[in-house]
Amino acid sequence: MWQTFKFSKRSTNFLFNGSFKEVAKLVDTNNVVFITDENVFNAHKEKFKANNCIVIKAGEAFKIQQTVDAIIDQLIDFKANRQTTLVGVGGGVVTDITGYVASIYMRGIAFGFIPSTILGLVDASIGGKNGIDVGVYKNMVGNINQPNFILHDYTLLQTLPVQEWQNGFAEIIKHACIKDEAMFNTLQQHDIDFFIKNKKAIAQLIKANATLKIKVVQKDEFEKGDRKLLNFGHTLGHALENQYELSHGQAISIGMTYACELSYQEVEFKKTQDVVNLLAQYQLPTYAHFNTKKALKVLHHDKKTQDDFVNYILLQKIGKGVIRKISFEKLEQFLKK
Repeated sequence: MWQTFKFSKRSTNFLFNGSFKEVAKLVDTNNVVFITDENVFNAHKEKFKANNCIVIKAGEAFKIQQTVDAIIDQLIDFKANRQTTLVGVGGGVVTDITGYVASIYMRGIAFGFIPSTILGLVDASIGGKNGIDVGVYKNMVGNINQPNFILHDYTLLQTLPVQEWQNGFAEIIKHACIKDEAMFNTLQQHDIDFFIKNKKAIAQLIKANATLKIKVVQKDEFEKGDRKLLNFGHTLGHALENQYELSHGQAISIGMTYACELSYQEVEFKKTQDVVNLLAQYQLPTYAHFNTKKALKVLHHDKKTQDDFVNYILLQKIGKGVIRKISFEKLEQFLKK
């Protein structure tokens, strides 16, 4: 059953545990363009037959302006107009690019998402953030524009490599850390293999995470307050991700580890080891060697930076994230330890 969630300028229709075929009920199939990447297209070619489809190269390295330009050229070739709907089928890179292109092509056309990864289902497709990277700077260019619909088809997960499950669980653990202690406790009782094999459990977990993020965004769509909590692990994580060619989940996991250590220093958080153990349980990295100066250089250009401070997300306790202004001087001293 479709559910409608209202945001400031648009309502988004969600279908949890649905079918790819349902998209035909939402859009004019004669005027729709699918955008996907090579991995998803090769794994699910049958789903894209008889439709205009743009296939981009897979990976964060291609979430750049050149890809956007190439997509727009193809849309022009397809004679896409203001009545065209773009549908992004894939992970966070695909949904970010699709939403961005739809927002700027002919000054804005309709778009929707069919996420194909855990990360896409629980995080990347939700909230209206669309954009691209510029060099090592993550999501430096973009906008906030809500999709018309998000359709969950869990059969797409059947071809998902284990690494992508790990990627997605970094965001699930993040949600549990900042907002849901009960979810954290549930995750402690299982592992990735359990959720890969248990379709009902993963469907429930995805819906719980998606709903958690939807509620946060509804209250603070443009990140003036509580939505900042969703950046837990992302401050340092984004500074490392492109520099070291890490997956998003790997980078955020490392970022959460150091955010927990900083939480101990700043707000006396006492459960760092519990978080680190859970990340390791879901096959994610924790402590790492990296160039502090290079990381801080990237952080100075982060969107969360204000003058000589950065809005850092810390944990007061499991299930309760807090926002603290941390000076770059203090951050440098902390990282050097």
